[in-house]
Amino acid sequence: MNRRRLYVAGATLAAAFIAAGCVSKGDYEKLEADKGKEIDALKKDKASLEQQKSSLEQQKSSLEQQQAQSRKQIDALEQEKTKLLTVTQQDKSQYDALVKNLTEEVQKGQLQVRQYKDMLTVDVAEQMFFDSGRADLKDTGKEVLKKVAGALKGYEDKVIRVVGHTDNVPIKTRVFPSNWELSVARATTVVRYLQETGIPPERMVASGRAEYQPVAENDTPDGRKKNRRIEITLVDKNAATEAAPAKR
Repeated sequence: MNRRRLYVAGATLAAAFIAAGCVSKGDYEKLEADKGKEIDALKKDKASLEQQKSSLEQQKSSLEQQQAQSRKQIDALEQEKTKLLTVTQQDKSQYDALVKNLTEEVQKGQLQVRQYKDMLTVDVAEQMFFDSGRADLKDTGKEVLKKVAGALKGYEDKVIRVVGHTDNVPIKTRVFPSNWELSVARATTVVRYLQETGIPPERMVASGRAEYQPVAENDTPDGRKKNRRIEITLVDKNAATEAAPAKR
């Protein structure tokens, strides 16, 4: 009897162990599958993070290049600013020197010195240089031009542009059929005299605008008087070169 009971108990215990073994195996397989899924998910997360890392590194590299380019631009702008300040100071010094050399004539109202950007212009009244309808330089004009030439000689980096202007009163003589010829002839006369004072001819340009660039109305004698003038302008060589026709 005891043996039988012992047998049954053993069988029951064995069955329990077997049953317990089957449950553990199923749980293990399920756990293993779950872990496999977690590993796959982690691998995907890792790949995604690596892509993000690569993208961020590319963005960093791009930003560093942009930063370097910005620094170059800033440096270039600073250099340009310094250059402009230097040029502005030089232009002011040139203007002051020119006015100083021609103070007497400026005070008498015989001429005017103007500055615009990098250009300096001396406007001389016609009666200082020429008689009405003539292009022969008067002695008073020669005296003024000597002073002007002395002030201009030092600016070797500039081109001297001489432009003749008239009022709108028509002229028709054997020598000058119109104000065009008169204005050009007067500008040429001034250039030739400046050359005689020692200014190299290759630094000078002569032209005429007749009555087509007035600075005042031609309705009054005073306005016409202001329009009859000679402009002597210092122009940057580069600007003058760009404006010149190309050589063939």
